[in-house]
Amino acid sequence: MKSKAKLFIISAPSGAGKTTLVKAALKRFPDLLYSVSYTTRPPRGVEKQGVDYFFVNKKEFIRNIEKERWAEWAEVYGNFYGTSSGFLDDNLGSGKNILLDLDIKGTLQILKRYPDSITIFIMPPSLDILRLRLESRGTDESKEIEKRLLEAEKEMAKKDLYQHIIINDDLEISMNNLVSFMEQKMVVF
Repeated sequence: MKSKAKLFIISAPSGAGKTTLVKAALKRFPDLLYSVSYTTRPPRGVEKQGVDYFFVNKKEFIRNIEKERWAEWAEVYGNFYGTSSGFLDDNLGSGKNILLDLDIKGTLQILKRYPDSITIFIMPPSLDILRLRLESRGTDESKEIEKRLLEAEKEMAKKDLYQHIIINDDLEISMNNLVSFMEQKMVVF
């Protein structure tokens, strides 16, 4: 009897190290599919179309809202983000495990449609360290960093909505914790 494929959701405040941990999980589990989100924001730095995001214009994104093609979507910092319902349904239906990188609102939307999803929240060690990480990225003005820190406080207050919490203080330990947790839940064929 074939086991049901798993949908893993990882959330974290901006700057908590989620992208690094997601990359580690994908490296450890080569058969794990990553759901590339769609966004209306412009690419940052060396981000690539179809790899980091699918970059689309707002008109196209809104048309797909109307056609109910998003499993979840949200407007964040003035830009739209969404997850393709077709990608999730097709791959889960084929027995493939999927990893999503979502904010809390997106996670809650996904859980309504996919209640068996496995949820993981990545915490920064402190707001001060988070501030340093955001500043060191060099991608945001100080006003934007303050906005992200306020949002991070709100997100961290909701961490208990998640099944597993990782405090990303030491990257190697955090990667090992994530991989270990996922191995326990993973469906392998």
